[in-house]
Formats: sequence, structure tokens, C-alpha cells
Amino acid sequence: MIIDSHQHFWKYNPARDRWITEDMESIRKDFLPSHLESTFKKNNVDGCISIQADQSEEETHFLLQLSKENNFIKGVVGWVDLCSKTIDESLQCFSRFETFCGVRHIIQAEPKGFMLRKDFQNGIEQLSKYDLTYDILVHRHQLPEVIAFVSKFPNQPFVMDHLGKPAISSKEFKDWRNDIETLAKFQNVHCKISGMVTEADWNHWKQSDFTPYLDTIFKAFGTNRTLYGSDWPVCLLAAEYDEQINIVKNHILPFSPDEKAAIMSKNTIRLYSR
Repeated sequence: MIIDSHQHFWKYNPARDRWITEDMESIRKDFLPSHLESTFKKNNVDGCISIQADQSEEETHFLLQLSKENNFIKGVVGWVDLCSKTIDESLQCFSRFETFCGVRHIIQAEPKGFMLRKDFQNGIEQLSKYDLTYDILVHRHQLPEVIAFVSKFPNQPFVMDHLGKPAISSKEFKDWRNDIETLAKFQNVHCKISGMVTEADWNHWKQSDFTPYLDTIFKAFGTNRTLYGSDWPVCLLAAEYDEQINIVKNHILPFSPDEKAAIMSKNTIRLYSR
């Protein structure tokens, strides 16, 4: 079984989706379940967790509706305003949906210190009563702040998206590795093996480019706290679906069947089940 722990859907809106810049022309269009289902069948993927790409509750409703209409969408990590004084009401509302399994805020777009704000941390404190995960999306230079942040919530399940976005294209490694090793000491933190190809040279990456980063992640987090994710359709900027999944499959060839099953599906099912 394969469960993709990280993918997106959107109806492209140039005013809203300004993060999709001109050099991303290939993804400046709609990406919906009908576009992904055939790709999943081709690659023997059984289901996915759909992740928010827009900071709005409209986005969360959109993804939850898609999950009602498409059985292969097993869970939704949506957006709510974690800084709001009415955060509990929002979480209560969305938690009526069986597929609502987590929350994400795009921290990489926020100023330094955002994760350490009292109102944001108050929102994080509310997640546990609804058995919700929190996905962490940051740039690599924000990892020290992530470490300070997660230290305050030892019982909250966290997932680091995209390996913490190491600069694979420029082969920056040492500072990222040190931060990842520190972060992995918190046993409630997991890591997604996702988003790698877009941190590499989009047009000239090769399998070996990812080896030191994957070796670091598996050594730090083990095989019970790592999750495969495609980051489709963003991955299409640098690789087709089969190309990016094969990076992971090739790397874990020496692993045991149980380890492979954990990485490719079981960890995702366990982490996002409510």
C-alpha cells in the first residue's frame, strides 16, 4: 500500500495564487482530483492526505468537499486562523468532518518570531483536544525557531514538511543537518520525505543529489517517523510523479519490508488517523 502524505488541489486564481510565479508556468492552472486519480492508478498509490495551499477557511471547506466526493482522499490538513480568539469554535466546526485530520499555516511567509507568538501558541494548544496534527512549513533558516517552538508542546504531534527545505541545489548541508538532528530528538516530531525535487536543480537533478539528505533524515528520525509525500502538483516543476516517487523507492531498496511499509503508508495512516 502507498499513501501519499502530501499533495494539493486548487482551482487556479492568479489574484489569490500569487505564490505561483511566472517561472512556474506549468502549474498555473487547475489541479483537481480528476487530474490526480489516473496518476495514482499508474503509480499504484492507494490514497492521499490533501494539504492546504491557501490561507483561508474557504480552502479548508473546498478540500473537505473534495474528500467527500473522492474516496482516495483519506484526510485533509486544512487552514484555520490559529491566532484567532475563536479558534476553538473553528476547530469544533471542522472536526465534524471525519477527514479533517490536521492544520497547517504557511510559516515560511511569516516574519521571524511568528511561531513564538502567544496567540499562535494558544491556537496550537487547542489542537490536541481534537486529535489534530500540525504540519510545519518553513524555510531552512527558520529551523532554529522550529526547535524552540516544538519544545513547548511535547505532546502535540508535529510533521516537518519537505525535510525542512534544505538547499539541495547549492548543496548546503552542515547547518541544516545539525538543526535536523536536534529537531529529531523530540519524539513527537515526524518528517515528510517530500518536496525534494523543487529544492534541487529543477532541470538537472540526479538521484545522488538527494542521498546525503535522505541518509540524514532516516538516521535522525528512523523509519517510524518518516512519511512519503509527493508535493504534487508542485513537484511537476522538476519531475513527473513517477520520477519523484522513484527517488524514495530507490533509496529505500535495502530497507526491510516492514520499514518500507512504514515509510510509504503506515506512518501516514497512524499519524493522521483521528
